[in-house]
Amino acid sequence: MMIRRQKAEVMIAGEQLRLRLHDSKLIKDRRHHLRTYPNCFVAQELIDWLFAHKEMPDRETAVQLMQHLMDRDIIHHVCDKWPVFKDAKYLYRFRKDDGTFPFNIEVNIFMRGQRLYEHLITSKDSILQLRQEKGVAYERSFPGYMLIDWLLQNGEIESRRQGLDLCKALLEHGIIQHVSLKHHFFDSGLLYQFCIHFRRWRCLSELLHETENEEVDCITHQSQEDQADSPFTLHKTPPSVGNSYFLSVQTTKDLKVPTNGRRGSLTNQQHSSRAYPLTASLTAALTVRCNPTSVLKRHVTCEELLSPGAPYVKRVLTILGDALGWGFVVRGKSPCYVQAVDPGSPAAAAGIKVRQFVCRVNGRSVLHLDYRTLSKVVMTGPRVVTLEVMEPVD
Repeated sequence: MMIRRQKAEVMIAGEQLRLRLHDSKLIKDRRHHLRTYPNCFVAQELIDWLFAHKEMPDRETAVQLMQHLMDRDIIHHVCDKWPVFKDAKYLYRFRKDDGTFPFNIEVNIFMRGQRLYEHLITSKDSILQLRQEKGVAYERSFPGYMLIDWLLQNGEIESRRQGLDLCKALLEHGIIQHVSLKHHFFDSGLLYQFCIHFRRWRCLSELLHETENEEVDCITHQSQEDQADSPFTLHKTPPSVGNSYFLSVQTTKDLKVPTNGRRGSLTNQQHSSRAYPLTASLTAALTVRCNPTSVLKRHVTCEELLSPGAPYVKRVLTILGDALGWGFVVRGKSPCYVQAVDPGSPAAAAGIKVRQFVCRVNGRSVLHLDYRTLSKVVMTGPRVVTLEVMEPVD
C-alpha cells in the first residue's frame, strides 16, 4: 500500500510540475537537426528554472529529481536515446504530452480516483462531510453506501455491484480507506475517506526524501551488496522443516541441481521465486558460503553498455510467470545483472541467461537502479514481464 501511495505522489507531483512548465513556456515545440519535436523542454533550461525558483538547492539534486521522474516513466528523452537525465542541451518530454504514458490498471484506477475526488470536492452538496463513527469525528468522510448512490446518480456506474467493485479497487490501491483502517469497503454505513489529498501542492524535494526512505534498507546494505541476492530468490539458510531452496552458485564445475522437488512460491514478502531441495551433500558444501561470488568477470558501467560499438547486443524477452514465480536472480546496481536462472523456469524458457544486464522492465528504464529496487518493480507489476537486456557478444 505504501509503495502505491508513493507512486501516486510521484504522479501528482509530476503533473503539477508539467502544468507549471507549460505556464512558464519551458515546454514548447523545438527544432533540432531539421526536425521539430513538439511539447518538449531542454534539460539544461529546466535545471536553471528549478534552481531559480528555489525548488532544488543545487543542480546535482535537481538532476536526481528529474532522474527520479524518468525512472518512473513520467518523462523521457524525445528519441529515447538517453536512459539517464543529463544537465545538458538535450530534449526531454513528459509522457503525458506525447501519449506514451503507460496506462496500466493501477494508473487507470488512480486517475479515476483523482477525477472522482475533484467532482466530489467541488460538488455543491458534496457527500464529503464531517461525520462521526463510534464517537470520533472525521472530516470529509462519507458512508460507503452514499458513495455508491452518488456514483449511480452521476452515471459513473451501471449497478451497485459495479460500484462496490470500483470502491474496493480504490481502497486496495490506496485512494480511499476506512476511517479507522479496520474494514474493507462495504456498501453500508461504515465511514470512509480519501487518503490522498490530490489538491495539496507537492514540494518537489519531498519526492527525493520519499525515495530515500523507500530505499533506506538498500543504502544500509550497500557495503554488503556483493553478498546479497535479490528478493527473486529465497533465503539460503537451510530450514529445519519443509521448505526448499534454489541455489544461485558458481563453481568451476557444472552443478547439477535436482529438479524433482517442489519449487518455492513467489510471495508478497521480501523473498521469493524458484526453489529446489538441498541434498545433504550440497547443504554441507554450502554452509560456509551460501551466497556465491558474482558471475561477472569484471565490473561493467552503464556508460560502457550504452557506448557505440560496445560488445553487447540488446534483446527484448517476455517472461510469463507461473504460480511459482519467474525463476531468476538479479544482483548489482547501476546496472543490475542476472546472477542465476532456474533451468526449468519461465525465465529460462524466455531466454534469460546469466550475465545479462537488465535495462528496462515493462518499458520502464531500470538501468540505474539497484537490485532491491529493481526487484520491487518486477514483483509489484504484472505476471507477464517484458525485459530489455544487454548481453555480451560471444
